[in-house]
Amino acid sequence: MKKEKSIVKSGIILSLMTFASRIMGLIRESTKAAFLGTGLFADCFSVAFQIPNLLRRLFAENAISVAFIPTFKEYLKKGDDEQSRKETQEFIASTLTLVTFLTACIVIIGILITPWITPIFCKKPVLEKLQFLPDFPHFFPLFGKVSLNIDPAEYQQQMDYWLSQRSEITILTRIMFPYLFLISIAAFFQGVLNGCNIFAPSGFTPVLFNSIVIAATYILAPHTSNPARAMAIGVISGGSIQAIFQWPFIRKTGWKIHLTSLKKTFSNPGTRKVVSLIVPTIIGIAAYQLNDLVSTSMATRAGEGIASSLQYSLRLQELILGIFAVSIGTVILPDMSGLANEQKWDEFNGILIQAIKIMTLISIPVTAYSLVTGKELISLLYKTKMFDDDSVALTLSEFRFHIAGLLFIALNRIISPAFYAQGNTKLPTLAGIISFATNILFVFILIKPMGGQGIALALSLASFINTIFLFIFMRRMHSIQIKKVLKESVLYALRIGVFAVIAAVPCYFVRPLLVNAFDGYGRVIAYGVPILITALIYFAVGVLELVITKDDIVKAILKKVRKS
Repeated sequence: MKKEKSIVKSGIILSLMTFASRIMGLIRESTKAAFLGTGLFADCFSVAFQIPNLLRRLFAENAISVAFIPTFKEYLKKGDDEQSRKETQEFIASTLTLVTFLTACIVIIGILITPWITPIFCKKPVLEKLQFLPDFPHFFPLFGKVSLNIDPAEYQQQMDYWLSQRSEITILTRIMFPYLFLISIAAFFQGVLNGCNIFAPSGFTPVLFNSIVIAATYILAPHTSNPARAMAIGVISGGSIQAIFQWPFIRKTGWKIHLTSLKKTFSNPGTRKVVSLIVPTIIGIAAYQLNDLVSTSMATRAGEGIASSLQYSLRLQELILGIFAVSIGTVILPDMSGLANEQKWDEFNGILIQAIKIMTLISIPVTAYSLVTGKELISLLYKTKMFDDDSVALTLSEFRFHIAGLLFIALNRIISPAFYAQGNTKLPTLAGIISFATNILFVFILIKPMGGQGIALALSLASFINTIFLFIFMRRMHSIQIKKVLKESVLYALRIGVFAVIAAVPCYFVRPLLVNAFDGYGRVIAYGVPILITALIYFAVGVLELVITKDDIVKAILKKVRKS
């Protein structure tokens, strides 16, 4: 039997892989910025990729993680005798058949109905607009509207843009829709490997994906109608490699990967349990992911460049989020599932508290530093001829509101596995639905006065509400020591928050001096050197604070790293 890995050791391995993938993701976005900027094709690609990506998260990664892994772990606990292995093998084949059958059907339907989906993201111009008079509230439309005639030349220009936008989104969506099928298979392979406590191969596949997208853009852009189509072809190619790369590692586990009949698939008890867990989870994940879909739809209607700039901002945020939150969340789910099955609740709560504190120790300082140096970070990563000062300013204005919600998004990735590990998907689902409703409400309230900034702020507020309700719902989980978890989490967050502000003060005053000193030396030096120096100052002050106060989490991490 393989020895169980510790959270820290597994987390470090996966974090390194995820760090590499996020770096490549940023390079991919930098490539997109260089070829597309924040113009028409950038918005079209952002929208087109959003649709299959939404379904990917819905049916692939998260659903497989919260439903497949805990069930797979239960099968593995039965033993290594012939009968147990046969049952586990049948479960694996049935689940793979279910995943491939459903996603294949969705891809076919999606490609066919794409022309009817794209108008959601495109605001058709009209020759005569209705505008509410300021003296009348919006809920009295009959008394508060007047007609405004639009200049025919302006109308024709808007109509041409609308037709181009709609046509390009349709083409790009159809090119990338099969990505759902490919990435679902890759996610299933990841579920098998993670269930066997093998994390590195799955952690490395996004590196391959991003590398292929980047290479395809540079190679194919001169030979396609526009660079967005070259990137779309890269997405399909990258999805294929993500699945193929994991195949040899699956074979080494000893489990065979093959399909079975639909009759056996829907009658298999393990697969039926996965379905029962996935259905409420899909509702919750759908609520969360629909936030992005609705926000993207509103962004494309709000003006040119807003949809793509929001994606650039989110990509920068996800660099930090993906390195730690996704890594730690992925690692603790199998461990929590095992402890829950053995009813070792003290250890279960210990893992949860430690994971929350680690995320707090990372998220709050990163948020404070990003607020100080956001302009330099965005300029270093994206600024080119196509991504000019206006694009930087637009992305920065949204990034400041995105990064404000980093802690809560990270905590949601950590707290939810505590429910999933015990087979409870309903409570996180309910929290997700509440979060979705909150986000939609805030988007409609804030988008008119704040534009893209309002969409970013709405997401952060919704993530905060989601975290609040997850803590509230913990009261119903008698296995979780809610008072202890909440008390230690809040006190630690307040403490780290004070440390982060203190460490950010010298960076705030030093930053403009460094920016002026290196201005005109080229993008890498002009923005990279100020970021490097301020980061070193920030890190030094932060470490000094933790050493002086003898931080328990830092001591625990160092202790486990030495043991591993």
